[in-house]
Amino acid sequence: LTWKVTGRASGPVDRRVRAQEGYAMRVEHIGLATLYLGDCREVLPTLAPCDLILTDPPYGIGADKAKAHSTIRDNDAWERMDWDNATPPAWLFGLMREKAGTLMVWGGNYFADMLPATSGWLCWRKPEAETGFSLADIELCWTSLDFAARTKTLPRRDGNEHPTQKPVALMEWAMSFSPKAETVCDPFLGSGTTGVAAVKMGRTFIGIEREPKYFEIACKRIEDAQRQASIFDQPAARAEQHGLAL
Repeated sequence: LTWKVTGRASGPVDRRVRAQEGYAMRVEHIGLATLYLGDCREVLPTLAPCDLILTDPPYGIGADKAKAHSTIRDNDAWERMDWDNATPPAWLFGLMREKAGTLMVWGGNYFADMLPATSGWLCWRKPEAETGFSLADIELCWTSLDFAARTKTLPRRDGNEHPTQKPVALMEWAMSFSPKAETVCDPFLGSGTTGVAAVKMGRTFIGIEREPKYFEIACKRIEDAQRQASIFDQPAARAEQHGLAL
């Protein structure tokens, strides 16, 4: 069992590397965020409960490459990683419901057999809707909340680091339905969009990602968001009046 501590440019970071029986896990502490490199099926059971789990799990439709948008599907720089070959197991959805005061799951329509009925659906409408766009006009988020379903039109992408990357504004909108949630967790971190939104909104964040490539991207994006948040949180310099020596 070994531990390694390093730092990042934005300030001190506690990086821990565990190597035991061929399994390695890193834990990054970046401002308000704690990020785990590991499988959420192993990490999540060890974590304390949180106020909100907001996540976008694999849908089991092969969207990592073959069914991704043409900018990814036809780009040789994007390797096939097979992380979207299957949906998470039913017990993991049960665990997420136990761990979170509120649960929100994008792509909830793919998991209808593993989640209870709800009135609290969120619908993301894309600007390309009703134009014959090749991908879905809308995407749905299942929530454990009791409210009338709501729709929001937002741009389809604000980055291209991950095949199924959601815009930050979308996650901020989802979080607005749980305004008292101080601690937010995303067990399927991907490129870190939920973490970026949480940090921008001043909420403590916990993220888990098993793919090292996306974990590194998430760390950088959340670190950048934390740096921006820190700049805006700094108190303004006090104005002082000085006389002129005549």
